[in-house]
Amino acid sequence: MKASFWIRGTYIFQLATGIIHSMSFFVEQVPANEKEKQLLDIMNNYKMDMGSGIHRSMSEIFVSVSACLTLFCLFGGAVILLLYRKQIAWSALRPVMLINTIAFGIGLAVMIRFAFLPPIVCFGLIFICSLMAWITMKKQTQ
Repeated sequence: MKASFWIRGTYIFQLATGIIHSMSFFVEQVPANEKEKQLLDIMNNYKMDMGSGIHRSMSEIFVSVSACLTLFCLFGGAVILLLYRKQIAWSALRPVMLINTIAFGIGLAVMIRFAFLPPIVCFGLIFICSLMAWITMKKQTQ
């Protein structure tokens, strides 16, 4: 397959992951039992002292990390889409795909260790497409 197929796959999966992940900001967590109710209460209301006068709950920390993941995916997808549409030389786009491959490869390792199936699949697809784009770009420029 040609590199353009893998490049399109990369930015499509990145943008889709960012959009899908952003939907989590509009879903209210409803506890299924008393233990979950207690856990959500603590996560939402107990504020830890983070130093420098900053007090945050686990829910607030979770939202900040979640927002960063969404922005990470949307930014990566937008950059690759822009560069691809501008038809820059593949010798310039290839290093960007390598950086993308490394960043999402590390992200995939973190997801495999700490997350659940949907983000593992999403990051896996992004990583595979980035890696294949990087590999096929070299073959097509030689």
